[in-house]
Amino acid sequence: MKNNLKTGDRVRLVSMTDDPDPIAAGELGTVVGVYPQSDWTQVDVDWDSGRSLMLSIPPDSVERLSSADNTN
Repeated sequence: MKNNLKTGDRVRLVSMTDDPDPIAAGELGTVVGVYPQSDWTQVDVDWDSGRSLMLSIPPDSVERLSSADNTN
């Protein structure tokens, strides 16, 4: 799975469906690592809430924020 995320990107969570204790949709965070696999990507995010939880894309989904959207 190809994505354009890179370390340092600010993201907003769209959905996290397969985690027993998911991050809430809309939560903001900073990408600290991107680990491509054959057909998916593992993305390590430090969430503004203080949690650190990796995403599996797909099925998880985020949107990258532009600098104008970055209101942290």
